[in-house]
Amino acid sequence: MYQIDPSRTDLAREFRDNPDGPYSAELKLVINRLRIMPMAERHVLICVERGRKWMLARIPAERGSAVERFEDRVFSDYKEAIWEVFRRRWQTVTGQELEV
Repeated sequence: MYQIDPSRTDLAREFRDNPDGPYSAELKLVINRLRIMPMAERHVLICVERGRKWMLARIPAERGSAVERFEDRVFSDYKEAIWEVFRRRWQTVTGQELEV
């Protein structure tokens, strides 16, 4: 499995600056790694208002349990919302917080 180098914050900046792509080959590897992480405790977005508002949430560790909703993390900018998910997944996978 591809291992993300946490020092490659240039790849995180590339995603932040252009979340819709196209992505470099290296960033594609990072994104794919973040997408295939285990479902348990994965950060996701919940659509609160179609095309207008999204809320950060986390899939529970135990199947069948309620999704943890972060009521204080509601976004009206979709790109800002997916950047937050990217940051949180990066931290989960690498163990390091993104500060870019």
